[in-house]
Amino acid sequence: MTAWVHGRVKGVGFRWFTRARALELGLVGHATNHADGRVLVIAEGPRHALEMLLDWLRSDLTPGEVRLVVESWEPARGDLTGFVER
Repeated sequence: MTAWVHGRVKGVGFRWFTRARALELGLVGHATNHADGRVLVIAEGPRHALEMLLDWLRSDLTPGEVRLVVESWEPARGDLTGFVER
């Protein structure tokens, strides 16, 4: 699952909390800051866990202020290990 997170999500611990939530769910991937202020989240794992992460990204529980999450679904590449902040 790929999710572009829009809003005030840089400099507020968003990637750290996303990583913590993903690890709790048993997912692998990364959360990456982009120069335009968005955060890119790429995650692989069981569909129900990915949907739980996506629900969390869209909730009021995230640090900062998420205005929009745009997700897409692709087959897992299978080459990711752990979940890191970039």
